[in-house]
Amino acid sequence: MAHKDGTDELVVRARGGDGDAWARLVELHSALLWSIARSHGLNDADAGDVVQTTWLRLVERIDGLRDPAATGCWLATTARNESLRLVRRRSRDVPLVPAPRRPEPGPERVVADRDRLGRVGTALDTLPRRCRTLLRLFALAPSHAELAAALGIPVGSVAPTRARCLDALRRLVP
Repeated sequence: MAHKDGTDELVVRARGGDGDAWARLVELHSALLWSIARSHGLNDADAGDVVQTTWLRLVERIDGLRDPAATGCWLATTARNESLRLVRRRSRDVPLVPAPRRPEPGPERVVADRDRLGRVGTALDTLPRRCRTLLRLFALAPSHAELAAALGIPVGSVAPTRARCLDALRRLVP
């Protein structure tokens, strides 16, 4: 099921050469594509290559998309496949890029936040890779369909899998 963000209309307009529609598509979906690429352990340069290649594939194939409303899923699947292709081609392990930290208001809050963040980070590292990836992508995926496409799982599996992953995380970080 596609979400109602106007992607279908934007795709139809982009097919006709509407630059504003292309810009809006990029704005709507780029964060998810970056997240997918980074979830595969790619560094900034490689993740950027994956995102650019994904957009290039859409330019090449936009006229052949049968369901414009499913373009977000198509982009997520393409980014996942491009990420996997790049990881296989490089045949090396690349460290994960740490998430940026938000500004902290005061010393007490800093201590409390660091303690909690450390416990969550440690707990996340002990979860299976599938849970780690799902929980990290969930914040950026606009729909379950796109998250499912990014992970290569059925849409119906997203919510139960997410619930199981969150339960496991809650048990580790009370």
